[in-house]
Order: sequence, then C-alpha cells, then structure tokens
Amino acid sequence: MNKKTKTKINLTLTYIFIIVVGIIMVYPIIWMFFTTFKENAEIFGSTKLLPSSYSLSSFVEGWKSNGGNQTYTNFFINTFVMVIPTTLLTIASCAVVAYGFARFKFPGKKGLFMLLIATLMLPNAVIIIPRYSLYNSFGWIDTYLPFYVPALLATYPFFIFMLIQFMRGLPRELDESAYMDGCGTFRVFWNILLPLMKPALFSAGLFQFMWTYNDYLNSLIFINSTSRYTISLALRLSLDSESVVQWNKVMAMAFIAVLPLIILFFLAQKYFVEGISTTGLKG
Repeated sequence: MNKKTKTKINLTLTYIFIIVVGIIMVYPIIWMFFTTFKENAEIFGSTKLLPSSYSLSSFVEGWKSNGGNQTYTNFFINTFVMVIPTTLLTIASCAVVAYGFARFKFPGKKGLFMLLIATLMLPNAVIIIPRYSLYNSFGWIDTYLPFYVPALLATYPFFIFMLIQFMRGLPRELDESAYMDGCGTFRVFWNILLPLMKPALFSAGLFQFMWTYNDYLNSLIFINSTSRYTISLALRLSLDSESVVQWNKVMAMAFIAVLPLIILFFLAQKYFVEGISTTGLKG
C-alpha cells in the first residue's frame, strides 16, 4: 500500500468519524423536529424516529395556546427586545473597557485587572440575591433594565478579558501611526482598532446573544408579568397551562425557539471561529 492510498484511507476514515459525531450531536434536534408530528401516545409508546403521519397542527396550536392571552409572537418580540439591546450594549461597553486595559497605563491598573479576573470566579447564585435587592430598590423589577444596565456598565468580565487578549495581538505601531497623523484617542479606537476587532466582537456578541436568549433563571427572577415573558419562560409556561401536557406542541415551540440560534451561528460561523482561534495570540 503506497503513501497516497494510505492518505486517502485516513482521510476517508476521518470524514466518516466526523459525520458520525456530527449526527450524534444533531440527533436531539432531529428527534425534536419529528416529535412535533407525534401524539403523546406515539411519543411514549414507540421508539421510532419517524412519525406515522405528518401535520402542522402542533405548530399552529402550539403558537397560540398558552397561559393568558399571549401568543408566541409576543414572546419572540419580548425576547428580541431584551436580547438585542443587551448584546449591543455588552459589545460596546466591553470593547471600551478592553481598550483602556490593553492600550493605556494608569495607576492601579494591575490591581483593577486582578479584580476583574477575580469576578469571573463568582457564581451567579452568590450575587443573585444582592442584585435582586438592588434592582428592587431601583424599581427595575418586571422590566428589562436588569439586563440593559449591567450590559451598559460592562459587567461581563469574560468578554472584557477576551477582547483584551485579542487587542494585545494588534500591533501598537498602528496606534502610533494614527497618532502621528493627528488622530485622537477615540478616533484611533473607532477607525483603527474596531474594524480589526470584528472577529472578536462577533464572537462576544454571539456568546452574549445565546446566553441571554437561553437565560431562564434571571428572566424568571426579574420578570413577573406574562406580557413581558421571553421564550425561555414561555416554554415553561406551556407546561403549566395544561393539565395534560401535549408534548408535540411543546416540542414544536422548542424547535422554533432553537432555530434563530442555529441560523445565527451558521451566518456568523466564519467570524466566530476566527475570533476564538485568534483570541489569546499575542503579537
């Protein structure tokens, strides 16, 4: 067996392995999709993947059948009203803070950076009660301000650290050349560094979008009114609104809820992979 044949065999085995692993990873989504066409008896009484018949009634009924007078149209609108500003504010504020740490020297910089990294170790369970008490005193409960304001104030140290590491890989000569041409601090950041930071910004934005979109605990604690519920709360609400849960409707809405994340990931996959692979490289 010559070297070329061995290479082809190894490549074929590699592709087979990747395909098998990929099928295993996406199987839950495939199963969820086909479950939307089954009744409860077929879901729990059969191990077959494919349903006996196909009907879109679970999507139609699941979209409108929920507690109160709310439909999933309202829940999706609420979700994007909460998630999109939170994501944009997070990217903007964390990029500014990262710029300060990566490019400037100031008193107490090392201590503040150590404090920033230390906050990564704080579990959400430790700070959730103080946060609730603080937001309640501000009158922010049952609004989206508990999500907007922390994002505006750059309270996500993971993204700050990620952007700092990416920015450290950008040559300082770019800044110095811009300063020599008469650019100010903000203009260097806006015109020189931000365009080069697009992969890292896309990665941070994608992470924040997914985490906020999927966030159940914080949404449950800070949002009380059904009219302001997000998708994660709506899916749980559908289990409480019926005495006998129609799982095909729940799976139909869960499948629709997952679609935006899948579409977003594939659209931003190039920037996401590039941002993750280059973050931490120091030039």
